[in-house]
Amino acid sequence: MKRLRLFDLMRPALFGLDPETGHRLAITALKAMPLPGPRSSQERAGKLAITLAGLDFPNPVGVAAGFDKDAEVPDALLALGFGFAEVGSITPLAQAGNERPRLFRLVEDEAVINRMGFNNAGADAAIARLEARAGRPGIVGVNIGANKDSPNRIADYALMARRMTPLASYLAVNVSSPNTPGLRALQDEASLAALIDGVIEARDSTGITAPPPIFLKVAPDLEPADVDAIARIAMDRQLGALIVSNTTIARPSLRSRHAGETGGLSGAPLRALALKRLRDFRKATGGEMPLIGVGGIASAEHAWERIRAGASLVQTYSAMVYRGPQLGAEIARGIERLMKRDGFACLADAVGSE
Repeated sequence: MKRLRLFDLMRPALFGLDPETGHRLAITALKAMPLPGPRSSQERAGKLAITLAGLDFPNPVGVAAGFDKDAEVPDALLALGFGFAEVGSITPLAQAGNERPRLFRLVEDEAVINRMGFNNAGADAAIARLEARAGRPGIVGVNIGANKDSPNRIADYALMARRMTPLASYLAVNVSSPNTPGLRALQDEASLAALIDGVIEARDSTGITAPPPIFLKVAPDLEPADVDAIARIAMDRQLGALIVSNTTIARPSLRSRHAGETGGLSGAPLRALALKRLRDFRKATGGEMPLIGVGGIASAEHAWERIRAGASLVQTYSAMVYRGPQLGAEIARGIERLMKRDGFACLADAVGSE
């Protein structure tokens, strides 16, 4: 008999709350969770360990940006069994984001639509929290963005790179949210090249001997020429990885009454498109650029499919809404079983093996 988890018992009550209140409650609960004492990441490493961009991940399953916008609970997420946590998106100045309601559960579709608009408490608040956790183990990436009303968004990204470089395991440059007007235009080849050059220059200006690698998060809604241009820039600038992908503005067949809401769609309906885009980037980079698979990953089988298609790491978020915070550990255990089933002793050997 399948064991009934605490989340399964709590889900009806949580779903009785509006989604944003429910999410805030989840963050509050994680903040109250006792944390294990400091220990080295090597003590946790095992068959699922993998190295990417010079970082040693104890397992390949991470929490995508958007869950912990203000870097409030990265260590709690790591303690739950995730191999890494990505906080943000964080902007230079605090901003309220778009008007509520702006987050919708599409229960019948196991999906989410959001039009949050980079709501966060700003760089100063996040920096204070990240400084407070300094010295703790675990990989915590910082997803950086630009303020909605910024007159110079590239300057915002550069500023965030400079300020977060001393505190981040990696920097994730987010130009793929559909909820900040004009942001996705930064994926245009000329704009993207200027942006990445600015971020690299800002990061390197800190003088840190081993600065964090830069990851670029891209949209799933790209044409073949866009994929080729982004791949070329990422490889020319020797980025650490591409995160494929963010939410989609497309609307596949959906059953929920919220299907017509504007914003980015995530969860199960994004799975096929995100997988296709991952394969596109694998092909465009010739397998030479590390990839992180995101979008619709709700089980070990989904994660394994993404790994076999070329992802060294995977991230989940929307599936946690429906399956609970233990999902990361469950997926990691499942990947280990699938590795054994398919005859892989090393996770790295499975990457791109389809």
